[in-house]
Amino acid sequence: MSEAKLIDGNLFSSRLRETIADHVRGLRDHHHVVPGLAVVLVGEDPASQVYVRTKHKRTIEAGMRSFEHTLPADTPEHEVLTLIHGLNNDPEVHGILVQLPLPKHIDSQKVIEAIDPAKDVDGFHPINVGRLASGGDALVPCTPLGSLMLLKDRLGKLAGLDAVVVGRSNIVGKPMAQLLIRESCTVTVAHSQTRDLPGVVRRADIVIAAVGKPEMVRGDWLKPGCTVIDVGINRIELPDGGKKLVGDVNFAEAVKVAGAITPVPGGVGPMTIACLLRNTLVACARQHRLPLKDI
Repeated sequence: MSEAKLIDGNLFSSRLRETIADHVRGLRDHHHVVPGLAVVLVGEDPASQVYVRTKHKRTIEAGMRSFEHTLPADTPEHEVLTLIHGLNNDPEVHGILVQLPLPKHIDSQKVIEAIDPAKDVDGFHPINVGRLASGGDALVPCTPLGSLMLLKDRLGKLAGLDAVVVGRSNIVGKPMAQLLIRESCTVTVAHSQTRDLPGVVRRADIVIAAVGKPEMVRGDWLKPGCTVIDVGINRIELPDGGKKLVGDVNFAEAVKVAGAITPVPGGVGPMTIACLLRNTLVACARQHRLPLKDI
């Protein structure tokens, strides 16, 4: 059996960002509206700083406005909430993203719930969560949305396929399951308490690995020819003292069994920021009651 085809998230996300930039130009030229994204970073977490810099760069490249708010790690919770209240009322800000994780003295859920649901481009506000679950018009979490786009680009219609989501987080697992249900998949959400996890995964035409454990999903867990979306990003130590990024799937084994698979890096990761831009564009169009084609 030949090796699985690689699902190129870099290429797809690049095309998506070009499409978004075209729509942004249209809003600016025809309606004199420029989408604006505000990112709030509290503290000096190195990984978060890298993400924020990348988001700023991609936002500017897409022709949008980027508003960065970097606060010290010891900023009181009430100051963060006051900042969000101001951003909610700023007409130039159409999307608000608070970079997680927040320092321990700040209640993340309280901060998420303070964001105007119409500007909640992470899709984490309970109102957007509820709309997604009930089939309504929601801003959808970026990583699951990007994963779904890659799946549909690879497989076309997903209706009737068996999908297993390994992981049940609010950020990926649960919204991913809801999106797959919308596509008429038969969906199983598996997790650390699932009995015979390899056997459950082996039934799946689509496997979404989002559990946060390096290379946990093995090649012999997979149905031959299945499509694997690896959401995991784990940094592991090598014997020579170096470090390497790996996913939640053992790629070397899985690539010999699956029909298609996302690599790590270069798979789902680039789609997350592209979908953040997409959500900001959608939020802007909705707030100004402007038409926008599906993207």
